[in-house]
Amino acid sequence: MEEIQTPRPAFGLDVFGLDDRMRLFGYVTADNRLAYLWVLRAFDAARANYQVLLHTSDVGTALAGLHGTHGDCPDPADLELPRLLDALVEWGVLDRSQDGTRATTLAEYRNRHSVYQFTEAGFRAHRAVESVLAATMDDATLSRLVFADLLADLVALASANAAGDAEEVYRKLNRLDRALADIAERAARFYHMLGDLSRTNDARPETFLAHKDALLAHLRDFHDELQRYTPRLREAVYAVEDTGLERMIEAAAEADERIFRTPAERLADWGRRWDGLRSWLAPPDTDQVSEADRLSDATISAIGDVLALLRRVTEARRGGVSRESQLRHLAAWFTAVGSQEAAHALFDATFALGGPRHVSVAHGDPEAIPTRHSWWEAPAVELSRTLVEAGRAPGQGNGRPARLDRSPESRARLRRAQLAQERRSVEAAAGLVEFAVGEQPLDEAQAAVLLRLLDIALAARVPGRQGVAMAAAAYGVRLTLLPAPGRFTAVPTAAGTLYLDGFTLSIGPADHTAARERELVAV
Repeated sequence: MEEIQTPRPAFGLDVFGLDDRMRLFGYVTADNRLAYLWVLRAFDAARANYQVLLHTSDVGTALAGLHGTHGDCPDPADLELPRLLDALVEWGVLDRSQDGTRATTLAEYRNRHSVYQFTEAGFRAHRAVESVLAATMDDATLSRLVFADLLADLVALASANAAGDAEEVYRKLNRLDRALADIAERAARFYHMLGDLSRTNDARPETFLAHKDALLAHLRDFHDELQRYTPRLREAVYAVEDTGLERMIEAAAEADERIFRTPAERLADWGRRWDGLRSWLAPPDTDQVSEADRLSDATISAIGDVLALLRRVTEARRGGVSRESQLRHLAAWFTAVGSQEAAHALFDATFALGGPRHVSVAHGDPEAIPTRHSWWEAPAVELSRTLVEAGRAPGQGNGRPARLDRSPESRARLRRAQLAQERRSVEAAAGLVEFAVGEQPLDEAQAAVLLRLLDIALAARVPGRQGVAMAAAAYGVRLTLLPAPGRFTAVPTAAGTLYLDGFTLSIGPADHTAARERELVAV
């Protein structure tokens, strides 16, 4: 007999389709996202105090309270609350309705105020955002105490199923499902944390050394408990199934209180949950590995990884060799190298990066491709793997890399032009130190050097730090910008006057940034 499909209710969370649910997070990437976040926190705080519906004035009052206790909360006086609330309604995070209870006249009733509250989907989206913002490394822990609870729940589940207590079967199965989900989530977070730690140990070895003892003890205790409870949990699963698996699933589905699920859907859902629990603790075939066994293997691997990291960090500290020291030595070698050719040879030996010899390969029939097509629309050029990897056409050179055409004449010509430009910049920069800026116009070369130094200094600004001095050094001179509120500095140049609003300018020598003489004369 064909089963009659019950139509889904078209209200509540079911109204939100996939696109609507993704739009709930639109405020996270909006320009004024911090203001949106604090407005929602005001709603969350009011909801915790059993106040669900808020007028705009209530939101402002709640925000003022948060502003007094949290320094990063914006002042509601600086916000356009009606516009923020309307945008959150547009995204589906808030729901807007009209409140006529405060009206005392017919005109006020017609212009009654709007009241806002969380939609259920919006509340869940806000909680998801808050969970991400509040996540710390302290959450990444494995819980060894949960295994005793799992065993006790399985024993109680077998007793309840044998006694025909449907409600107790539902409660125990629900607890087991939540406990396994918690174990999987904790394990995922913990092993992600170990991966992050292994990637950052070179930069921060002290962080790893400070936590290694706690990590090793935590992993050892968890693995011991997992090994001790795994066979007992497997036997408990078999004992539960011996009391009647189908009867247990039917009892759980019968006691399930989800009113919008059909009986068939409840049966399928609880059957799926039991299959997941069985795959975790007792796979049906002896050849299959349970998720508990995989977790045990992952814990052993994690202990090995932590010990390997410990060895690397200890050896690095004992020998004084770390990623930082290696980079410092490499920088010193580049600085002390005698010529450009030696510098290129050092670069090739260090990074093993060659020229991309497969770039600029022309299409076999370029006239077949209209010139109006962009790169996205034009057909791609086929490249052989031999050309990409060895720089040779297929069938040539017996697989050996092709000789690089370094074009020494072109490189020497470009180097001469570069050195000449450097020499002119050094001479112009030396002229900047000899006279006070502003007394006479700067020539074109001096103005170019000044603009280059200003560009370097302004690019090094730290956002949010106002009123601090900025400096830049190059070509043998050092430029310093000192804050001077209410004042400005005028720098006359051949092309016009440059005004620096709010800063005073000083230029002094910085010999360590001057190009060496041999670099300026040797080619």
